[in-house]
Amino acid sequence: MSTVSDYFGSLVFDDRVMRAKLPAKVYASLRKTIDEGSEIDSSLANAVAEAMKNWAVEHGATHYTHWFQPLTGITAEKHDSFITPSPDGSVIMEFSGKELIKGEPDASSFPSGGLRATFEARGYTAWDPTSYAFIKGKTLCIPTAFCSYGGHALDKKTPLLRSMEVLSKQALRILRLFGNDTAKRVVSSVGPEQEYFLVTKEMYEKRPDLRFTGRTLFGAKPPKGQELDDHYFGVIKPGVQEYMQDLNDELWKLGILAKTEHNEVAPAQHELAPIYSTTNIATDHNQLTMEIMQKVAARHGLVCLLHEKPFAGVNGSGKHNNWSISTDSGQNLLSPGATPYENAQFLLFLCAVIKAVDDYQDLLRLSVATAGNDHRLGANEAPPAVISMFLGDELNEVLEAIENDRPYAGTKKMQMKLGVDVLPKFNRDTTDRNRTSPFAFTGNKFEFRMLGSSNSIACANIMLNAAVAESLRIYADRLEKAEDFESALHEMIRKTIKDHKRIIFNGNGYDDAWIKEATEVRGLANYRTTADCMPHLMDEKNVRMLTGLGVFTEDELRSRRDIMLENYCKTVLIEANTMAEMARTEITPAIEAYTADLAKAASAKKVISPVLKCRYETELVEKLSGLVDEITDNTELLEQAIAKVKTVEDIVEESALIRDMLIPAMTQVRVPCDKAETLTAKKYWPFPTYADLLFGVK
Repeated sequence: MSTVSDYFGSLVFDDRVMRAKLPAKVYASLRKTIDEGSEIDSSLANAVAEAMKNWAVEHGATHYTHWFQPLTGITAEKHDSFITPSPDGSVIMEFSGKELIKGEPDASSFPSGGLRATFEARGYTAWDPTSYAFIKGKTLCIPTAFCSYGGHALDKKTPLLRSMEVLSKQALRILRLFGNDTAKRVVSSVGPEQEYFLVTKEMYEKRPDLRFTGRTLFGAKPPKGQELDDHYFGVIKPGVQEYMQDLNDELWKLGILAKTEHNEVAPAQHELAPIYSTTNIATDHNQLTMEIMQKVAARHGLVCLLHEKPFAGVNGSGKHNNWSISTDSGQNLLSPGATPYENAQFLLFLCAVIKAVDDYQDLLRLSVATAGNDHRLGANEAPPAVISMFLGDELNEVLEAIENDRPYAGTKKMQMKLGVDVLPKFNRDTTDRNRTSPFAFTGNKFEFRMLGSSNSIACANIMLNAAVAESLRIYADRLEKAEDFESALHEMIRKTIKDHKRIIFNGNGYDDAWIKEATEVRGLANYRTTADCMPHLMDEKNVRMLTGLGVFTEDELRSRRDIMLENYCKTVLIEANTMAEMARTEITPAIEAYTADLAKAASAKKVISPVLKCRYETELVEKLSGLVDEITDNTELLEQAIAKVKTVEDIVEESALIRDMLIPAMTQVRVPCDKAETLTAKKYWPFPTYADLLFGVK
């Protein structure tokens, strides 16, 4: 029987395979490219391509694809076979360095936000050697960047790589000032925790809203939800356990470090968390994870829902982005050490993050903005839409001591005593976890908790990397010119704390009093929806920073603003149209059918006994008839709102109209429909209920 170590990474052209398959000089040259970013020449590309093809064919692959991440938020691939005709009528398997390095997919149907004209169809994919190739099915997948004919980035990977590069560059400048001359690179690392729901495929197929939108647009609250907190970390159901094991096997074969699995808060909700990896690779792996979750679910007669809020009234799903930075030798630059007060290097990097989060809170907020995530943020199950940072008591006391130029007494380690001799004794951590904070320090990393479960993690990490790089750039510019480094360093740390302490909040982020304090006293932004925050991408300070660092061009930024707003508008319009159709063609007829049968039953009873009042039937018919009228009226208003939205051409105006008119109109349709569900006999209701969906997986 094989163990995990026997097959882990078996479908990945990783360092082990490259070392075994490539000539020593080729391997050394490729490692230099991966580690230091040196250029790839044609001879190196040809050697790697040949070895990669041979390895893939040995594993049953017949095709290759340049696997990339366009601005759709999912992945894309065009498959080409390895076969080349031979003069004798047979075929040979070939794959050249040119084919490895560059592909040429049609770019005309991918979102571009105006970066290219409709007739400018040519696009290019370029091999990313820092992310290992892998086999999926019978296809060798080569991670690549994707750009237009004019050279504009049309994907999420290119700006991510740019942001990682500029973060490394600016962090190295700081490290040199502290005497570190050996570090060659600073890398950001991420461990994204992935939440998801599982429902049976049979029930999913009976819900048009789930099939078209990924979430339920109707649904009355079930008798039992998450009130007892009995699902969180509870015993995993056998069918779910089988799914999780199968999922782990598939992920491990692809070298994805799936580590932790458990039940989440809501019924039918679960979580998978990986071990940290370099941000670029973590992004690739998370996209693969979401894809494989859905494929494996289908094999088990299940559907994996990645929408941020598939069910009203129970917790939605997020994706906690655990982010840290370290040197190529493994030194974590966000590790406080035993004495953080005396660790000036740590304090400066910490201050860089504090300054970045405060200065660019709008960029962090909009980096997680989608129509789905709008349902989740601020719903007392996820962080509020207001960005703040949690540092914990010890770091808070350290920063206060520095700001006020007073000695820091230190935090005494407290031993946990559980009152039972046989149980081990251990020191309590000097910081707690704050699950209500959008951006929390958790020991040697920050947990950015605002991402939605279906989001690519690329956008959030692009903005985070860039904002921190900008802080470090400002610090390095000043410190490199300082006559007295120690004095300048101390003053810079103290000033950062004083100028940006408004972003630090260690209390309950769910408290309404905090939102009032944050916005009215501290002056923090509260962008509740995608329509509120996304236009701020083009604010002058944001454009200046992102273009100045070379992470985006101004045209690329404008395109992304328009694409994200367009996605928001299209998503909500699809939901609105689905809702109107379900209300008219399924919900209203179902209620009418039940009402008609009630009326017939009452008439039949009165024929038998004219003195009967038939109170049950009469009152219920009256209630349901009133609800049908309300549903009809509200559906007409919704359809009028849809028509009005479609007349607006400016994408910013359209998104605002959807926020202010269309979404409230959808709520008005849902309320009477959900009420009618609780009054209509189950056999008449056309869809599986919340109780069916949330408790249907065994």
